[in-house]
Amino acid sequence: MLDLIDTLDSASAGKVLLQDKTRQLDGPGLIQAIERLGRTLKKLNIKKLSLYADNSIDWVLADLVCQKLDICLLPLPAYFTAAQLTHAIRSSGIQHILTDQAEPLSAMLPELKLQRVYDYSSRLCFLGTDAIDPAVELPQQTQKITFTSGSTGQSKGVCLSKVQQLSQASALMESTGIREPVHLCALPLSTLLENIAGIYAPLLAGGLVHLPSLNDLGYQGSRLTDPQAFLNCLSNTKPDTLILIPQLLSLLVQAARQGWAVPPFKFVAVGGSKISAELIGQARQLGIPAYEGYGLSECASVVSLNTPLKDRSGTCGQVLNSQRVTIENGEVLISGNTMLGYIGDSEDWYPSQIHSGDLGHLDEQGYLHIDGRCKNILISSYGRNISPEWVESELLASPLLSEAVVFGDSQPYCVALVYPTSPAVNEEQLSQVIHEANRKLPDYARIRAWHRLSGPLSGLPDLMTSNGRPRREQIQEYFPAAIEQLFQQGLHACSSTQTKDNAA
Repeated sequence: MLDLIDTLDSASAGKVLLQDKTRQLDGPGLIQAIERLGRTLKKLNIKKLSLYADNSIDWVLADLVCQKLDICLLPLPAYFTAAQLTHAIRSSGIQHILTDQAEPLSAMLPELKLQRVYDYSSRLCFLGTDAIDPAVELPQQTQKITFTSGSTGQSKGVCLSKVQQLSQASALMESTGIREPVHLCALPLSTLLENIAGIYAPLLAGGLVHLPSLNDLGYQGSRLTDPQAFLNCLSNTKPDTLILIPQLLSLLVQAARQGWAVPPFKFVAVGGSKISAELIGQARQLGIPAYEGYGLSECASVVSLNTPLKDRSGTCGQVLNSQRVTIENGEVLISGNTMLGYIGDSEDWYPSQIHSGDLGHLDEQGYLHIDGRCKNILISSYGRNISPEWVESELLASPLLSEAVVFGDSQPYCVALVYPTSPAVNEEQLSQVIHEANRKLPDYARIRAWHRLSGPLSGLPDLMTSNGRPRREQIQEYFPAAIEQLFQQGLHACSSTQTKDNAA
C-alpha cells in the first residue's frame, strides 16, 4: 500500500493541506515539519508515545510522524478522567507523553510523577515517567492504540497496525468518490473515526483539512456547550465534508430551520449511535446531505456507509470493500480489516472475526441495518423484545429533543427520560413529540410515561459515552426514584404522561 506521507510530494507545493488558527502547511511544508519532529523523537529514543493535545496541526504532525517511524501512538482524549488516563498509559506501557498542557496534566496525574524531558516548541513539550513499566506486550505491528468508550467497566485498548488504518482510509475515499474535499474536523482528533476519516482519507484524496481548536468549536470536555461557536466555525470555514454524531446533526437541522445559512456541503457522515431516517430526511430537505454509517474501533472505525454514490434511507449503508459482514443469531459479525487485538488479552490476539454486540441484518441489496444492541434488548413483561435505540431514534427525530433514553425491561410498557434542545420547549410541545413518535411505533414499544430532565445527561459524570451513547445502567442508578415513579404512574395512564425532574 502507498504510504500516506509519500503522497505529499512536491506537486502539492503551494496547495494548503492543513490549516488551523495559527498556521497552514502545504505538502513540502508538511513533510519538512514531519522530518523535524521525527529527528526529535529519534534523539529522545522514543519507541512508544502518548499524545494529549488539542485539535491542531501539531496533533496531526505527531500522528503522522509516529506512523512514518513506526512508533506506537496512544492518543489520549482530553475528556478522560485522571483514572482513565492513568489506566490507558499504564496498560500500554508508555513512558513518554507529548502534550500542550504539561502543567495541568502533571497535576492531574501525580502518581505518574511526570517530568519535563524536552521542550519541543512554545506549545509542545515531552513529559517522561519512570512510574510506568514499559515491558507491556503488544500484538506485533501495533502502531496505534485507541481506547473504546465502552458502556461499563474499564475501557479496552484496541491495537491497530499502520496498514489497517490506511486501508480503511483508502476504502473510505473510494466509497465516497469525493476528490479534493475541504474537510472540517468537528470531533476530537483522539476519536478514531475523525482521525482516519477526517485526516487520512481527505489527505489521500488531495484535500484540505481545517483543524479548529475544541474551544473554538464550542466544546467543554466531550460536550458541546456553545452551539453558536460551532455554527460560526462552520460558517467561517465553509467545509464541504463533515463527520457528526446524531446530536450535532440535530443542532444543524434546528439552526437551519431558524435561518442559519448551510455551508456548501457535499457529504456529511453521521454515526456513533442509531439515527432516525426521518432526521436524515429533514437534514437533506434543508440542504445538509447527511449519510448514516456504522463502525467499530475494533474494525478501524467505519464498517458500512451510505454515500452519494450508494444510498438507501433507513440503513447504515453498504459494507466497505475492506470489510465483510455476516449475521449469526441476529448479531453482526465482521471480518476482514479487523484489529490486532486488545491490550492484555493475548489469547485472543489476531481475531479472524469480530462479534459486534449489535443486532442487525443485510437486505437484498447488501445494505446493513442495525436493529439495536444485543445486551440492551428490553424484554417486556409481555415477552416482547424491544430495542431501546429503535424507540430513541424515533423520539430524537424531533428537533425539539436533544437527548432521550428509554427503559422498560421486565415492565409492561416503556418510559423515557428526555431533555429538550431549548428551555423554551414547553410540556405541551414535548407531549406532542412523544405522541408523534408513538404513532410510528407498535403498541408494545410506545412510551407510556416520560420525565423531563432539568439538565443534559451529557453534562453529568459517566452517564454518556464519548460518542453520545447512554450508559444505561449508570443512568438508571442515577435516577432511580424518577424512573420508578414513571412506571407507577404509567400503570394508571391511558396515554403518555410526564413528571418533573426531582433527581440528583
